[in-house]
Formats: sequence, C-alpha cells, structure tokens
Amino acid sequence: MSLKGKTAVVTGSNSGIGLGVARELARAGASVVLNSFTDRDEDHQLAAEMAKEFGVDVRYIKADMSKGEECRALIEQAGACDILVNNAGIQHVAPIDEFPVEKWDAIIAINLNSAFHTTAAALPMMRKAGWGRVVNVASAHGLTASPFKSAYVAAKHGIVGMTKTVALETAKEAITCNAICPGYVKTPLVEAQIPDTAAKYNMSEEEVIEKVILERQPSKEFATTEQIGGTAVFLCSDAAAQITGTTISVDGGWTAL
Repeated sequence: MSLKGKTAVVTGSNSGIGLGVARELARAGASVVLNSFTDRDEDHQLAAEMAKEFGVDVRYIKADMSKGEECRALIEQAGACDILVNNAGIQHVAPIDEFPVEKWDAIIAINLNSAFHTTAAALPMMRKAGWGRVVNVASAHGLTASPFKSAYVAAKHGIVGMTKTVALETAKEAITCNAICPGYVKTPLVEAQIPDTAAKYNMSEEEVIEKVILERQPSKEFATTEQIGGTAVFLCSDAAAQITGTTISVDGGWTAL
C-alpha cells in the first residue's frame, strides 16, 4: 500500500503510539506532520531523522491539544491533511468523588475536544481533495470501563461516538472515519513503569506484566506501536474504503471477555 502524495497529520506524535503510527505512515510513503505541545530541538530533529530514514517530507508543528484554536491552527499550518490521526491523550487515575476538576477538564479537552477541532478543520481539506481518512486512536476503554478512570473512559467513549457520527456525515464521499481501540501497548512510558510496579507488588517483572499490567489482556502480550501503526495504514488503504464508522480492537482479546 503506497500513500505517496498524501499528507498525514498525527497529533501527540513525538513519542509512544503517535510516533509509531507516524513512522508506519511515513514507511508507506505519506508526508507526515508530527505534533506535541513542546517545541524542542529534539522534536525537530526527530522529524529530520524520520524524513531521512523514509525519504518523505516530515515536519514538526507545536500545538497544545488542550486549546481548540491551536488544534485548528495545526491543521491550517499543515497546509494539507489527507489523513488525520487523532492520537493525543493524557491519563489520571482517581475515584470520581476525589477526581481533580482540573484533571477532568484537561483529559476531556486533550482526549476528546481536540479531535472535534482537528476533524472540523480537516474535513474541508479532504473534501476539496476528494479523499480523506480520519483515524481516531480510542482505547479498549472506549468500549468498556475500569474503575478510577472516569474522565479517560468518558473521553474515549466520546471518541467512539464521534467516529460514528463523522462516518455518517461523510458516508457518500471518499472519506472514512474509524477508531482503533488498543489495549495495553508497549511504549517507553509503560516500560518505565514496569520496574516500579514489580517492586510495589514484590514480583518479578515477568510476573507483574502477566498478573497485574496485562491482567485484563487475555493474550498476556503487549500490542506494539508498529501494530497500531500498521492498522492505521490498513484503514488508509483501498481495501478499507468501505470500512467506516467502526472500531478495530487491537487488545489481545480484552473486549472479547
């Protein structure tokens, strides 16, 4: 599958899942716009290294996904947006009656509202080009729930609902909108938590991965960022032209339980 000639904007993509998705889109030939809220030399260096590795145009654009005007400005600054991957997200864990209001507001803004703003800005570009793909990175928590994650679960359920609505609004056009719902994915952030979690439970790292971190993931294996990226590339392919308004779970069987 070649995405040569297409421009992909991936929010929250200087690390983790977002970076993995951006790399696979670049591997498939797309020009890529990386994004995060920082504006460091290493952010722009990352773009330069990806451009060299894959032989495509890669840029980094700073935008704070908690601010609607910056979300829309990101798309405008990109200049084109054939593929939009709404990936930016944060997490906080607390009982709902103790959940900090500022954390709730930030999670809803970054995990849900940002996707509304970027999609609203990107759709006119896609319609003008006569083709488009919106890929929302939701979560297994967009289909099920866990305690103490009220804001994250609410936001990800919202992303799934918005995915369906956008799909219906674009159903007669060459534009699709789908959501990928990962379970636990092996990212640098998750890897960094393993030793501390093992120490907390007085377990080996292997035991804590299987019995604590991946308790709800029947495969007992992490998904990889490459697998999430490969799923996104598939959704951008001609084979997926009639796949719209749905969710694809990459969760090792979590939501099959």
